[in-house]
Amino acid sequence: MIFRIGTRGSKLALVQSEWVKRELQTRHPEVRVELVKIKTKGDKILDAPLSKVGGKGLFVKEIEDALLKADVDLAVHSMKDVPAELQRGLRLSAYPKREDPRDAFVSRHSRTIEDLPQGASVGTSSLRRSAQLLHIRPDLHIVPLRGNVDTRLRKLDSGDLQAIVLATAGLRRLGLSDRITAPLSPDSVLPAIGQGVLGLESREDDQQTQDLVTFLNDLETELATRAERAFLKELEGGCQVPLAGYARVEADRIVLDGMVAELDGSVVLRRQLTGGKDKPEELGIALARQLKAAGAGRILGKIYGR
Repeated sequence: MIFRIGTRGSKLALVQSEWVKRELQTRHPEVRVELVKIKTKGDKILDAPLSKVGGKGLFVKEIEDALLKADVDLAVHSMKDVPAELQRGLRLSAYPKREDPRDAFVSRHSRTIEDLPQGASVGTSSLRRSAQLLHIRPDLHIVPLRGNVDTRLRKLDSGDLQAIVLATAGLRRLGLSDRITAPLSPDSVLPAIGQGVLGLESREDDQQTQDLVTFLNDLETELATRAERAFLKELEGGCQVPLAGYARVEADRIVLDGMVAELDGSVVLRRQLTGGKDKPEELGIALARQLKAAGAGRILGKIYGR
């Protein structure tokens, strides 16, 4: 049996997909797994912030199209790139155990955000990150930074920037943990929805694929991600909005933190809510509505021009 995995061609995407491939072949030695590299719109547009060219979905649509046409059997995504709504006919079939969800502060000369010199240039194209950084240090100069991890690190090493912020999970998966100056605590910088999580996506009617990958599912990761994504969906969030959500399972409960901010970081609204493990989506929706009532609705309306 030949089993085809659709993946982006970036080094990180391939590392992630190769891991899934190895796990599948170890568990199912009768299956021959092949990787199919697919270039997405997000891979082609590197000279503009994601918030200006479409936001979430830019790194998954072409792969989802290939799934729907049965050109591939499974897609491996970084969950933080996956829109709240999947294309009709597709489903998330497994959520492997989450890697470290935190953001990573990376700098050559400063140990923390607080240590950066006045007016320091910090690279990130994430509105979520920039708003929270500016809330901590309004004097910082945020520089748009696109490209793969190596490209971003080279920009830092060239001396153009005093620091950059990346996902800890990506650096760890690439064997670059030594580049992390300090992980950023979720207490100060809340991670992106689904950060550190891989999403394995298949066709809804493809029971064979679902049966093949179900052993990779980690229930706590699934419940946390479902709560975060329900929060995202209720806020109609994408890359145009500085919002964040981070859930974790503690005993028989899910604890969910959520954040919506002004673009300039002048206002950061955060709330925490706890709910039962049996209703992760209800928890995400409830927290989103709490934040809307606290002023997030006004922020979102202004950003979306309503």
